[in-house]
Amino acid sequence: MDITLDKISRRYNSEWIFRNVSYSFTSGNAYAILGSNGSGKSTLLQIISGHLHPSSGTVNYNVDGSNVPVEEIFRYVSISGPYMELIEEFTLEEMVAFHLKFRKFRDNLDAKQFINITGLGRSRNKALKYYSSGMKQRVKLALAILSDVPLVLLDEPASNLDAAGIAWYRDLVTGHASDRIFIICSNSQPAEHDFCRESILINDYKGK
Repeated sequence: MDITLDKISRRYNSEWIFRNVSYSFTSGNAYAILGSNGSGKSTLLQIISGHLHPSSGTVNYNVDGSNVPVEEIFRYVSISGPYMELIEEFTLEEMVAFHLKFRKFRDNLDAKQFINITGLGRSRNKALKYYSSGMKQRVKLALAILSDVPLVLLDEPASNLDAAGIAWYRDLVTGHASDRIFIICSNSQPAEHDFCRESILINDYKGK
């Protein structure tokens, strides 16, 4: 998969969040989008995901040599972010079963294998609303990273994770990144993104 941003800009009312972002992403690489809170990182990530349209500029997606229209890109993308919610009335087993109705996991993982990877097997039958914030973050990250898609978007992935959770996250990403695009938004934690080969500094695109 390849993604090309061509002079992407976004504004709210009369305020430009960022302007003229041009960049290319290719499979087998991890990229970081870096900036302070409120700088526009999440907005750019959601434009890449197809959830938002740019105010100007274009995003082009190419999968296996064919252009994919933005209306179809959701089939190729998984995303995790603070604004993404789990169905908290579900248990973990129910959440995984629901997810598998729409999207399979990489390496033909089944539900039991997935739950083992999260490290949350003892809580598999507990409703997600009773999970700690760190446990919920593990579920969200695992659902995004282990989905069988070529583009994985992670917004502040270390949020609510302790040291063991961050080590688990890094192992999960590095173990599943070789043939995909990972784009990671971060504001301050090197552990979230220091394995990325390239970085976009969102503040470089203010007012251009």
